[in-house]
Amino acid sequence: MKRTNSPENWRKSSYSSGDGGNCLEVSDHLLAARAVVPVRDSKIVAEDAAVLTFSAPAWRAFIASLGPVAP
Repeated sequence: MKRTNSPENWRKSSYSSGDGGNCLEVSDHLLAARAVVPVRDSKIVAEDAAVLTFSAPAWRAFIASLGPVAP
């Protein structure tokens, strides 16, 4: 998978703080083309940084397992 670390391709968790704490970023840029969801550590944005990919069904199941979002 070609890695792209362009900021517009990644979105940070809504629970992320601005202090550089533990956070993940998710990219939707491969969802339609390859049905995968790339995930990375928001603190490591180098071109050679590790990116985990999950199948779209696995990602949806993970999100659903988190339960409802608090208001």
